[in-house]
Amino acid sequence: MAATAAALLGVLATAAPAEAHTTLTSSDPAKDATVAAPAQIRLTYADPVRFPGVVLLDAKGGHHEAGKASAVDNHVTQQVGGALAPGVYTVGWRVVAEDGHPVTGEYKFTVQGGSPSAAQTAPAGAASSAPASPAAEPVRHTSSAGWWWIGLVVIVLAVIGGALALLRRRSAGGRA
Repeated sequence: MAATAAALLGVLATAAPAEAHTTLTSSDPAKDATVAAPAQIRLTYADPVRFPGVVLLDAKGGHHEAGKASAVDNHVTQQVGGALAPGVYTVGWRVVAEDGHPVTGEYKFTVQGGSPSAAQTAPAGAASSAPASPAAEPVRHTSSAGWWWIGLVVIVLAVIGGALALLRRRSAGGRA
């Protein structure tokens, strides 16, 4: 039993969790961009995502989303609720990667004077010919993979401790 426990601990100590979480590869509007008021937020990730959540906040913390964000493969779209006034806005996002881990981030962009209708009346070729601007690395990423491994090690150690205590109790009972 000691050899099995040592082998199990050796495997757990040397096994590294897969870090296959997705990353934000581009956004429209892009991070730190100055744009006319957008009608929607478009986020593109390196891998397909699900369960998207996007918030659009003004400098005072007011929300400007319309409805829920939608995900199709590696693209997430969030409609903007109403015309955005000039100012700085923060896009906060959360998605679940294919590996099941949530990934979050945020970035800021600035709306210059104008309205969403001005952006929508631009020539169709001008809007569709330009690829989405790359977004810089998100402000933060979260992952719970490390906590899973810590919890697993604690459980294994508890099972080993319980087995050793049971063996001691049985061997002590046999001597009496």
